Amino acid sequence: MLIERFKGIPIILGSQSPRRKELLQKMGFDFQVIVKETDEHFDKQQSPREVVEHIATNKIQGFDSTSFHDTLVITADTIVVHQDEILGKPHDEKEAFDMLDKLQGAHHVVLTAVALQYQGKRHSFVEETQVEFYPLSAEEIIFYMENYHPFDKAGSYGIQEWIGFIGVKSITGSYENVVGLPTARLYQEMKKL
Repeated sequence: MLIERFKGIPIILGSQSPRRKELLQKMGFDFQVIVKETDEHFDKQQSPREVVEHIATNKIQGFDSTSFHDTLVITADTIVVHQDEILGKPHDEKEAFDMLDKLQGAHHVVLTAVALQYQGKRHSFVEETQVEFYPLSAEEIIFYMENYHPFDKAGSYGIQEWIGFIGVKSITGSYENVVGLPTARLYQEMKKL
């Protein structure tokens, strides 16, 4: 079993996301969180899939494969895509409101890229989840923003919060992917290491 196989192997989660940390804990792994400074700029000509994979891969570059040879390093990045526009983390209240207003009553895609490094090998993958929101009023969006913290979340929302309970009409794909880490896919990819 994979959990037994990785029991004595150091695992690093290269992410400060509390949601990723919680999901990896629920998978049953012991790990430590170490975050390296990363350049998250990207070429505007890249597709959303290329962008998210580029950022996750950049995050793992800080863990050189010599020093971390016998350590499994996991990094990830999540973006929301609405009509080919990448919605990252909002910088202020207006941007958060505008993002949520775009998403309400519409479909969007959540892409999470995960990069893995173990014993000198690097591997990455991208998981896609389709999400549709019911229409939301400005009052509901403002309520969410005032009572939850949308500023550390791609697309300005957390599906595991109030807005997800009342606003998500449908989801096709991994729920955990929308939270920030596609756990089932990650488990399958770890089996290949």
